[in-house]
Amino acid sequence: MFGSVDHDGFTEFTRSSALWTVEQRASGRTFRAVKLRNYVLVTAGYWVFTLTDGALRMLVLLHFNDLGYSAVAIAFLFLAYEFMGILTNLLGGWVGARKGLNRTLVGGLILQMVALSALTLEDPSWERWLSVLFVMAMQAVSGVAKDLTKMSSKSAVKTVAGDGSLFRMVAILTGSKNALKGVGFFLGSALLAALDYDGALWVMVAALGATVLLLVIMLNEDIGKSKRKPKLTSLLSKSDPINKLSFARFFLFGSRDIWFVVAVPVFLAEQLNWSHEGVGGFLAAWVIGYGIVQSSAPKLLTTGGRVVDESRATRSWALVLAVVCAAIAVPVTVEWGVTPAVVGGLIVFGIAFAVNSSLHSFLVLAFADDEDVALDVGFYYSANAAGRLVGTLLSGALYVWGGLSLALWGSVTFVVATWLAARRLPPVPAGTAVSLADVDGGD
Repeated sequence: MFGSVDHDGFTEFTRSSALWTVEQRASGRTFRAVKLRNYVLVTAGYWVFTLTDGALRMLVLLHFNDLGYSAVAIAFLFLAYEFMGILTNLLGGWVGARKGLNRTLVGGLILQMVALSALTLEDPSWERWLSVLFVMAMQAVSGVAKDLTKMSSKSAVKTVAGDGSLFRMVAILTGSKNALKGVGFFLGSALLAALDYDGALWVMVAALGATVLLLVIMLNEDIGKSKRKPKLTSLLSKSDPINKLSFARFFLFGSRDIWFVVAVPVFLAEQLNWSHEGVGGFLAAWVIGYGIVQSSAPKLLTTGGRVVDESRATRSWALVLAVVCAAIAVPVTVEWGVTPAVVGGLIVFGIAFAVNSSLHSFLVLAFADDEDVALDVGFYYSANAAGRLVGTLLSGALYVWGGLSLALWGSVTFVVATWLAARRLPPVPAGTAVSLADVDGGD
């Protein structure tokens, strides 16, 4: 009797354990499926926004260049866009931590619809100063939209990434975004050629509206919402690694925008007599290639199973970027082989820049506090926006003062500053679940 009772009890225990295991596995699969769904939805929203953002940049640049605006005037059109990014990343991270990243993502898409719709009201018959002020104001709204969307998307990745997959997921999101931004450049120039300025804007408004509807219906979970309510005073109170990385990020993106925003597009159009489609196509190809390299950065840096010190790699690649940038500036300055130096050199610059950017995007999430990831990422991207603001202003000013060569030497100066800042970065904490060395280098 005793043995029978023990056997039955053991059997019942075994059955209960098996049932519990099955339930746990099913629960785990459901949890992972929900995370994957959220990642796909967030990424899709970011992709659609990125297409419209790239297209808008090219539309405004080419449209106002056709109207006879100077390089400095065109640069001013983008200043408010970049300036608002500084404030938006700080406050957006705080709002996202309190309300949820899904809300800030949808809010960014809606603001972009408002900006694009309003730009159709601009009329070439207006006084030039009024057109500049109006477009700057709408670009400011678009800047808020862009950084709300970017901060929300990249912060959300940390909430859905599993152990060892963070760098790969960040690289996919960031790299694909930049590839699509390149497509957006081409799309903007193509729409301007095929439709009028207003028609292109309305097409993008319709695409954004459909995306907002999809996210409102399907993304109904509070992603990244902090368990505690962070105070406004926490916006500027960051860890030492986040501060140092943000400083490096400021100069990295400033170095790109010094030549990218105004100097090179205007140089290609005015000095080399490239068509709108040619300028847009080159910049599109550059950004698409940059995005592909960025997505492949984990595989590139871990080929052969190497153990990578991510902070040291950041320093090394910053130095490589400085050398490449100087190698472009020299022939442009002496006016020898200018076209191949600009076209070929900027392709190599894009490869080195993509690896630098991907490493930065990984490090900010590796250094970020798990509970306050939105705040840390927001602070980091506010530094990114500040660098782009300064780079945008210098892009027009340096081109007017000294042509493309002066703009390129300004870029060299900023890359050297990036390298000096990266030299002070600490290593990723030992044992972190998001080390690049643990990332699968496969597809």
